[in-house]
Amino acid sequence: MPSDSSPTARALRALEILRARPGATAGDLAEKLDVTERAARRYVAILREAGVPVESVRGPYGGYRLGRGMRLPPVVFTEAEALGVVMSVLDGQPSAGDAENLLGLALGKIIRALPESVGRQAAALQEHAAVAPDRHSTRPDPATTSALVAAVAARRRVAFTYRSERGREGEAEVDPWAVVVRYGRWYLLCHSHRSDAVRTYRLDRIRDVRQTSHGFEPPDGLDPVAMLEEHLGTGWQFATRVVFDARHEQVAPWIRPPMGRLEPSADGCVLVGSTRNPAMYAQEWLSTVPFPFRVEGGPELRAAVTEVATRFTAALAAKR
Repeated sequence: MPSDSSPTARALRALEILRARPGATAGDLAEKLDVTERAARRYVAILREAGVPVESVRGPYGGYRLGRGMRLPPVVFTEAEALGVVMSVLDGQPSAGDAENLLGLALGKIIRALPESVGRQAAALQEHAAVAPDRHSTRPDPATTSALVAAVAARRRVAFTYRSERGREGEAEVDPWAVVVRYGRWYLLCHSHRSDAVRTYRLDRIRDVRQTSHGFEPPDGLDPVAMLEEHLGTGWQFATRVVFDARHEQVAPWIRPPMGRLEPSADGCVLVGSTRNPAMYAQEWLSTVPFPFRVEGGPELRAAVTEVATRFTAALAAKR
């Protein structure tokens, strides 16, 4: 494998520059490669000797261009780049460490296509790295993900079957605005025609995606990540309403988007939202907020907070 400073490596870098900037001059190449113009012309000559059709265009708007119909050479990685790719895949997808897993098989094919000196290190990393999976992350079905991304790109309404956390299944018909990955979980941000509202669905709970003939236009200026954050706390089974005896600006940094919408009030602020898991809402989220609060709704969250308070009180009273 050539080093980054070898003539071959710089010639390949020149090829990348010409692909990105057709019409680049010898001076442009020299500046990007940090070499003289004479050296830049030599790298162009190396490409031509290798069969890459680099054309010279004269005149004030001239420069070098790649010929039409050129078949691009194989992607070439340095050792550091190859290891970085493997590390990123393992970090985001721990299952890729298993060579029999779908993603592991794909990663193995990439590794086998690398030059032996680079591939050996990458293969060793895949085989011997021990990765602890994120217990909150999810792995959606690739076919389902592909179907939804295609519908987003085509701006076509879809129908699908959705399974709730409790195992109940229902049908949904939505305009798919975007697929968003957030902290290891994959979501579909969409407009639901059944509820006539913005909804978020976990991709790992979606199946049987069917694209319809109906088109749609996403909202102007759509920011998928921001809108997902705003709506993660809405549309769930159990309504929540929590009043804080502190100013909005004090409480806001402690509120996660899935907890709901925090609004100022006369005496402090109020958090309005919904949840599918009141116990988690009480134990993992509300318990971390360091300000006095009272739960005004709903009954499921009040029961969950009561249970947490009872357990903590019992823990203090255990030994006196």
